[in-house]
Amino acid sequence: MTNSSHLDWPFLEPRHKALAADLDRWAGRVLAGEPLEDHSVRAVDDACRKIVRQLGEGGWLKYAIGGAEYGASADTIDTRAVCLIRETLARHSGLADFAFAMQGLGSGAISLFGNHEQKQRYLPCVASGSAIAAFAISEPDAGSDVAALQCSARKDGDSYLITGEKTWISNGGIADFYLLFARTGEEAGAKGISAFIVDAATPGLEIAERIEVMSPHPLARLAFKDCRIPAGQRLGDPGQGFKIAMSTLDIFRSSVAAAALGFARHALHEALSRSTSRTMFGQVLADFQLTQAKLAKMATDIDCAALLTYRAAWLKDMGQPVTVEAAMAKMTATEIAQQAIDSAVQIFGALGVVSEQTVERLYREIRPLRIYEGATEVQQLIIARGIIKAHKASEGQRG
Repeated sequence: MTNSSHLDWPFLEPRHKALAADLDRWAGRVLAGEPLEDHSVRAVDDACRKIVRQLGEGGWLKYAIGGAEYGASADTIDTRAVCLIRETLARHSGLADFAFAMQGLGSGAISLFGNHEQKQRYLPCVASGSAIAAFAISEPDAGSDVAALQCSARKDGDSYLITGEKTWISNGGIADFYLLFARTGEEAGAKGISAFIVDAATPGLEIAERIEVMSPHPLARLAFKDCRIPAGQRLGDPGQGFKIAMSTLDIFRSSVAAAALGFARHALHEALSRSTSRTMFGQVLADFQLTQAKLAKMATDIDCAALLTYRAAWLKDMGQPVTVEAAMAKMTATEIAQQAIDSAVQIFGALGVVSEQTVERLYREIRPLRIYEGATEVQQLIIARGIIKAHKASEGQRG
């Protein structure tokens, strides 16, 4: 049984504890079974579609959107609920965590900045699991540096013509719509980017390449060739795209940390089970001090990361600035989860590197989290810039 004492921390409310317990029971029943062994594109696509439907039918996707009148659990997205859901799902199934996360990330900007018509058209479908969402921001030459993106959206009467490419797009190839960020040129750099909702069936949008990665999930490169969309598909004001993207990431970056916690907790559980049952030199592996040191570090690191994660989520729910805190949580949780899972693999020995063993699968699943939604190095830049800015402001006030 995974330790759930963090659910009693003051960052969380009784409703959050009940939510986590309900989801844990549901996931144990619905997501139980053998892991996905067929890693072909078609099999992974089918599995992801199935999980999205199951999450929708289970009522969990209503936490991924905001706006009660559109099928959400509340008028605003509950960041702590999102984090608890991702942590719990990640303990049970990496693909289920991915499916939930992309429903939220791909529609989050609509919840935050969409008008009534946009929310009414897309959010209920996301909540029910009848439509799959995607977040399209990365490009071949613009990943972490969002201001460098080149995909363009040119105004043409009452439409926009989109031209360019996007890559590393999760849910690419199965999404029903993409939350796209493109250059509209109001100003140079970040201030010349706008956000758009592009339906997957729009002429001029092509799936140029399906990308297969170490932890299988739907991923693609998209090509836009004079892809015409109505001006009403623009989200927010022209030139507001960078703000929209960052506001969305401020919510879901903390949840990446929560997913990492779920993977790490699963690894600790496996390591404890293995080390207390595996006999060696007349005793069990857990009797050795070297093993105890590994287990102690895993448990301590997980609690440290959890404190940062739920602090960031609580601050967001309290309406406080959270960019630095979310970056701290994302950086710390993903890095310690990688270390914890590596320790679990070491404790398992040769069995730990056998394909499709639990800890081997966790080893593959955790690695991308240190890269997507801002690599660890990018989080370090965000944190450093934030604390330097705060220091200068503080010194200025003293002067």
